[in-house]
Amino acid sequence: MIETEFGFSSTAAEVVEGIDLTGKRIVITGAASGIGVETARALAGSGAEVTLAVRDVAAGEEVAAEIGAAGVARLDLTDLASVEEFARNWSGPLHVLINNAGVMACPERHTEQGWEWQFATNHLGHFALATGLHGALRAAGNARVVSVTSRGHMLSPVVFDDVHYAFRRYEPWGAYGQSKTANVLFAVEATRRWAADGITANAVMPGVIFTNLQRHIEPGEVDPAILKTTQQGAATSVFVATSPLLEGIGGRYFDDCNETRVVDHRDETPPMRGVARFALDPDAAARLWTYSETLLAKA
Repeated sequence: MIETEFGFSSTAAEVVEGIDLTGKRIVITGAASGIGVETARALAGSGAEVTLAVRDVAAGEEVAAEIGAAGVARLDLTDLASVEEFARNWSGPLHVLINNAGVMACPERHTEQGWEWQFATNHLGHFALATGLHGALRAAGNARVVSVTSRGHMLSPVVFDDVHYAFRRYEPWGAYGQSKTANVLFAVEATRRWAADGITANAVMPGVIFTNLQRHIEPGEVDPAILKTTQQGAATSVFVATSPLLEGIGGRYFDDCNETRVVDHRDETPPMRGVARFALDPDAAARLWTYSETLLAKA
């Protein structure tokens, strides 16, 4: 269990202080707004060559100019051609991939392949990106993948019998929950499969931050006491991406810059704490990987 002096109130700048990232190449998805901006700011400020992978290139270029990022590239996670183009155009090693972009509790919607929108955006797009960049990550020698998840994963395991709500009544939070569980399971299986390549992956819960991600929920639905600033929300991603404590460590779940406990029952009242055992299940992780590969192969 990895425990640190950092916690709920720590900021991205604080957790990366004193770490020199010169020569490190980092890709961050969804880095044109919210915690993605602050994640990029802290990493670029520590010397990393940061590429912002974003849908809105104009917005990304504004952020890059402000924070000193190395570059901006278009990436739409629901468009496999866009994901494939990004991976194909990447040249050289990649030291850190931060799968930060996402959608939350949105109305029912499906991609042209029939994939449920949240699962497609939060998991499948990032899965395609990470596997497409596997060679670049391997070339780095000791690469890390950061999979941004949520305590919302406790709302649902991946329901393999009906992932895309073909028969179930659509429930926005249930769909969100299974996509966030998928983010954790990805980290578990990626670490197992890619260990020989020196690649590790971990899942992070950033906290509750009001950004564009929360546009489908009302401010009054959230206890103000658990809200973080965007700088605080970016801290755990930056910690997991850079801390020497995580050298060679993967397949774990971090919250408030610390590894969290495994739980079998979620608290009935927020904030939910811990990581559900089903999200770390190696059998489910292996099944999800195979299932994801099959979907992409048929697309």
